[in-house]
Amino acid sequence: MADRWSRGSWLLLYTAFALLAVGIFRDALRGPFVSDDIGYIVNSPYTSELSTGSVALILDPWGAARLYTANYAPVHLLLTAVERQIFADDVLGYHLVNVLLHSLCAVLLVALLRRSGLPDALALALGLLFLVHPANVEAVAWISQLKTVAALALSLAALLLWPGRPAAATACFALGLLTKASASFVLPMAAAFTWVRRGDRREWVWLGAWGVLFALYAVPEFASFGSGGGQVEVAAFDDPWAHARTIAAVGARYLVMAATSSGVSAFAEPEPSRSWLDPWWLLFLPAGLLLAWRVARAARARSEELAWWVAAAAAFAPVSQVFPFVNPVADRYLYFLLPGLLGGAGFVAVDAGERLRASAGARLPARALSRAALAGVAALAVAFAAHASRRAALWSNETRLHLDAARHYPEGGTAKFLEARRAAQAEDPERAVSLLREASERGIDGFLVVREDPGLAPIRETPAFREFIRELAGRRIERARAVPPTTQPELRMLAFAYLEREEYAEAVDQLERALAAGGPLDDVVRAELETVRALRARAEGDRHREEDS
Repeated sequence: MADRWSRGSWLLLYTAFALLAVGIFRDALRGPFVSDDIGYIVNSPYTSELSTGSVALILDPWGAARLYTANYAPVHLLLTAVERQIFADDVLGYHLVNVLLHSLCAVLLVALLRRSGLPDALALALGLLFLVHPANVEAVAWISQLKTVAALALSLAALLLWPGRPAAATACFALGLLTKASASFVLPMAAAFTWVRRGDRREWVWLGAWGVLFALYAVPEFASFGSGGGQVEVAAFDDPWAHARTIAAVGARYLVMAATSSGVSAFAEPEPSRSWLDPWWLLFLPAGLLLAWRVARAARARSEELAWWVAAAAAFAPVSQVFPFVNPVADRYLYFLLPGLLGGAGFVAVDAGERLRASAGARLPARALSRAALAGVAALAVAFAAHASRRAALWSNETRLHLDAARHYPEGGTAKFLEARRAAQAEDPERAVSLLREASERGIDGFLVVREDPGLAPIRETPAFREFIRELAGRRIERARAVPPTTQPELRMLAFAYLEREEYAEAVDQLERALAAGGPLDDVVRAELETVRALRARAEGDRHREEDS
């Protein structure tokens, strides 16, 4: 089927998708560095240059770079380093790269859907829906999510190359993994395709090699995730039924987001499913049964539909809360689920159309049915595109993102932080600190970020605020006792926590350890060490004078 389309046809499709995507994301193209962008780009000591030393640090599976980001993703860091050399502080270039890669993902998805036997018009329609889906805005407009769009592009390329060019497919699979762990969904999807197509022994041997690559990659990845505090303890999950309900509820949220775009939000903070009457958990019951029925049906028929549902399940598994982590629901996580869900839905649509034509007979011509279906998809695509354009505009300003998060989750940490800012502007430090404490319980507890936030400037010197910052710094120190830091950036941050508490001797000790650990911040740490030593000497002198008097 794929040979009916020339290279010119694919180039034309990519050009059309890219132009449409640029139009949708136009308001985000000048959006600033936001949140994780600061760590990956603005302040990262590992992506600031491209040298033999920096590349070696990035590639080292046991090195400091993977601990700095709490993930072993060397391809992402290398791509970011290349971007920094080209674009420096000009955000337009970073945004355009993401948009163009997103357009490529949509085209590759069309090709893979056609490979699975779906009609051309349906494959195009599903690729278009992926391109304009509002949930994908976060993955594309957030600069550091380069890892997401690049990893999916490599993943889809691996599937398209499989099994005709197994070595090239394996290389793409490996590169995808090293860009973002979510690319692992490719392995079970490729296995499902191979089983459905009755692949030969050679193909299974190659897939065994993929499994070995994944196992080797998983060792430094899980070590990085654990050392970075990725996994969290959730009190509600002490009840295994609450844990199971939450997994189902998270799945239901993603299904609704995929089908309708309802529920997309910046910095989502849903609560665990504590009650048996939680509507999200209850919604998953019929939806889950329907999905299980389709999977069983596809398996019995040995249909390629099976591979698409397997892909969706495999992409959902890492974010399902089987292993709890902070904020399991996020628009960008749907980026890897959507291809599988769209592919599965495509097969459902084909079956529904055939049944409808069979029951209606001559009363409903096939052409009329096709036109009606395409009109419905076109209407949905227009609605999605309009919604996506509005979502993209949020990324032009970080405050707009925070307001969007607060609107959808008024009891979340972001909402509490914004309320604290308003209380600070009203010069009410007690209320502001109370709200900041609630926000910190929901994960907004970076003492340097809170201390330097411009919205909190009016209360920065008040005793209540200063004591709260000391508390946050103390929490950072406690975490370091549980998981001792080893890398230069971590040790430096721990020194700042001690410095915030005016514990100068401990701060000096951590900076000395940071200098001994070595790294890209040697000159910075050396200068800071001299400053803190001077502060310690002054504090000790003041203490001696007080004792003498």
